[in-house]
Amino acid sequence: MVKDISVVPEVHFLEQVLERISQGELRVPKFQRPFLWRPDQMLQLFDSMERGYPMGSLLIWETTMPLESLDTIGGRSIPSAPEGAKVAYVLDGHQRLSTLFGVLHRSDDAPQSTQQEDWMWWVYRPLVRPDHDGVRYRHWKSGETVPGSFLPMRSVLGTLDFLEYARKLSDVSGSREEADHLTKESERIAKRVKNYKVSVVRMEGGTLKQAIEVFSRINSSGQKMRPDQMVSALTYGTIGSETLSDKMEEIRGRVAASGFGEIPIMTIFQTVLALSGEEDVQRDTSWETMARKVQGQLMTAVEDTDRIVQEVVEFLRDEVRVPLARLVPYNIQIMLLAVFFHFSDKAEAEQRAKLRNWFWTTSLAGTFAGATTTQVRNFIRQMKAFAGGTSALGYSGERARAFPDRFDLRSARVRAYLLWDLQTFPERKNPDGSTVNVLELLATAHSETYRHIITQSGVPGASSPANRIVMTTPPGVSIRQALIRLAEEGRTDILDSHGVSLASIEHLKADSYTDFIFARQQELAARERQFIESLGIESAEKEVGEADIDTE
Repeated sequence: MVKDISVVPEVHFLEQVLERISQGELRVPKFQRPFLWRPDQMLQLFDSMERGYPMGSLLIWETTMPLESLDTIGGRSIPSAPEGAKVAYVLDGHQRLSTLFGVLHRSDDAPQSTQQEDWMWWVYRPLVRPDHDGVRYRHWKSGETVPGSFLPMRSVLGTLDFLEYARKLSDVSGSREEADHLTKESERIAKRVKNYKVSVVRMEGGTLKQAIEVFSRINSSGQKMRPDQMVSALTYGTIGSETLSDKMEEIRGRVAASGFGEIPIMTIFQTVLALSGEEDVQRDTSWETMARKVQGQLMTAVEDTDRIVQEVVEFLRDEVRVPLARLVPYNIQIMLLAVFFHFSDKAEAEQRAKLRNWFWTTSLAGTFAGATTTQVRNFIRQMKAFAGGTSALGYSGERARAFPDRFDLRSARVRAYLLWDLQTFPERKNPDGSTVNVLELLATAHSETYRHIITQSGVPGASSPANRIVMTTPPGVSIRQALIRLAEEGRTDILDSHGVSLASIEHLKADSYTDFIFARQQELAARERQFIESLGIESAEKEVGEADIDTE
C-alpha cells in the first residue's frame, strides 16, 4: 500500500544541502526544466545571500522509487544515487541549486575561457569597494588574469582553498594594513555563505503521479511545466531508460541535422499523440488522463513519429519545395502531414499532388489561424479519411489572403509569400555577379537576410515585403545605390534575378521612395497572384491586406 504524502518543513545549512548533491543523494529528476538562468540572475542570487535575504524554500521529494535523474548539475558531474538508499529529488529549486552547486563546488581545474558555458560558473566577489561600485558580484569574461583582489566563490567552502587564497592576498596588497582589510573582508563573505540557512520542505511517501502533480502546480519561476514534459514524467519507465522528452529531442536533432532546421518540440509531441490514436492533441486537459490513454501505444508512436517526420520533411523539401522548418506557415501542417503518411497504405501521385495543393491553399488562406481544439480534432479526422481514400480534403473554395502589407515572419501569410519568392527567384545575384546563397543566410540570419532597400524612417510602405531584397553590397554602398548603378550599367540580368524592374528604379532615381515601393509591390503581387490562380486557388478581392500575426 502506498504511503500518503507527508510534509516536513526543515532548516539546513546551505553547505549541508550542497554536500548531499555531491554525494548523489539529492538529485534533479529528468522531467525538470533545463538550467535556464541568465548570468545576471546567478549574480543576484549571491548578492541576496550576502545581504541575508531569503532565497525561497526548496521542495524535495524523498522516495526509494528509482527515478531517472540528471547526472550533471551546474555543469558538474555527480555520482550515481546510493543503491537501495532513500534519495531526494528536487521538485522546486533546480535553478537556484544548480547555480550554487555549480559555482561553490567548482573544481580548481575547471575550464576558464571567453565562452559563456565556461565563465558563467566562475563567480567572483571584488573585495575592494571601488572595484564593484555597488555590484557585489561579477563574472570574469575576458581571457586576462583575474585580479588578485577578486575572491573566487568556489574557494569559500573549501578550507584549504580559502587559506591558499588568503595567503596570496598579501602578495597583491600594497601594505600590511590593506592585506589585513582584504583578508577580513574575504572571511566575512565566506562566513556568510557557510552560515547561510535554507528552508527545505521535505515530502515523503506518495506516488510519482502525486509528486508530478505537486511539481506541475508550482510556478515560482513563472514557467509552467510543458505538456510534453508532463506526459513524459507520467509515462516514466514505459519506453525504456530514456524519457519521452529525450526521445523527442533525438527526433528534433535528426531533423535539424538533415539541414531542414529544428521543428518545435510541441509539434513533435502532438505528432506522437496523433500517431498513437489520440485526436485531442491540443486540449488543455488532465495530462494524467492523457498519459494513461496513450501509455500503451507510446513506444510504437515514438518510433513511428521518428520515421514519419523524416518522410514529411522529404515531402516538404522535395515536392512542395519548403527548404527550412522555420518557413512552414503553420506547424500544425507538419503534424497533419504526418497523420496522412502514417495512415496511408501508399501515397499515390494523385494524393501527393492534392497534398501539395492543400499545403499552399491552407498557407495562403490562413486556414489554421487560431484553430480551436475542436477544429484540430476535425482536421485530424479529415486527414485520416483522406489517407484511407474515403474522403477528399475539404479546402475547396478557400480564398487566398491578400499580399501582405508588412514583412513580419510571425505571419503565416508572409511565410507563404517567402516560399513563393524563393521558388520564383531561385538564382539571385550580387552586384559583382556572384550567386546569393539565400538558404544559408536564412538558416542563420532569418529576417535580417531580407535587407531594406529604403532605410529612411517615416516612408509610407517601408514595412512592405516589396522594400526587402536579398543582396550583398560592397562596404559603403547601400542597396538603393547598388540597384540604381545596376540599372545605369544595363545589368538587367541581376535586377531580374531579384524581381526588380527598370520602371520601378526610375522612382528610385527621382528619390520617390514611396512610389518605388508601391510600384514594386504591385509587380510582385501580380506575379504572386498568377501563381495562386495557377493552383486553382481563388485570389484575394483586394491587392494588399494586413499581415496577421497568426503562427504558433
